[in-house]
Amino acid sequence: VESAVADAWQNAREHGVHNVRFVQGDLLKTMSAVEPRPDVIVTDPPRSGMHEKVLRLINDMRPKRMVYVSCNPTTLARDLKILSERFEVEEVQPVDMFPQTYHIETVVKLKRRDS
Repeated sequence: VESAVADAWQNAREHGVHNVRFVQGDLLKTMSAVEPRPDVIVTDPPRSGMHEKVLRLINDMRPKRMVYVSCNPTTLARDLKILSERFEVEEVQPVDMFPQTYHIETVVKLKRRDS
């Protein structure tokens, strides 16, 4: 979302963070062009989850860490299965952003497997 990226840039400026890049758009089209390769990837895909090609590209890019924010436990599990080829889950935090509903956000912190 364009406004989220604008807010992220503003937050980085206000806190003197200069070694960061925010990319918005279809990851199938934008990820392969990202240089230099990122150390950390933060992603918040739609309910349908991430495209398998994007997951494989992330595995190939081998960032040190990844944060995956999901609104669908089913697609999160599916995507983590693919990401587990290169990453291990460090932490999982459910967030009840929609009280009194069955909707839940889940934040997963992953780290690269070095072997």
